[in-house]
Amino acid sequence: MATTADNIFVNLPVKDLKKTMDFFSQVGFAFNAQFTDEKAACMVINENIYAMLLVEEFFQTFIKKEIADATRSTEVIVALSAKSREEVDQIADRALAAGGSFASEPVDHGFMYSRSFQDVDGHIWEIMYMDQSVIEQG
Repeated sequence: MATTADNIFVNLPVKDLKKTMDFFSQVGFAFNAQFTDEKAACMVINENIYAMLLVEEFFQTFIKKEIADATRSTEVIVALSAKSREEVDQIADRALAAGGSFASEPVDHGFMYSRSFQDVDGHIWEIMYMDQSVIEQG
């Protein structure tokens, strides 16, 4: 029997919550005010996917390990799908204009295209588009 879930909440530690929220607002994401305060912000990716941006001190209360410094090491890549190649470029360009940094060269396999950036806390985000019609013909 497969395990299923209705929603996903990616929890990420952040140094400066306001700066991080300003960055992601400029990228185009909204926040759920009901689950946002001075310690955490609930960023809405879509109706079933959320990023919980937690101030490091608050994030630490949930774990026993040391918080990784995302500017020096990578524990996760948050990959999000886009509806088109143009949307990939729009999101990545907005992230870079908002103060994000370049993570890696764009990847173009014809049927799949992606771009990556680092947010203001160093977390890597990959925005990708995959042409499903090519996959279905496969």
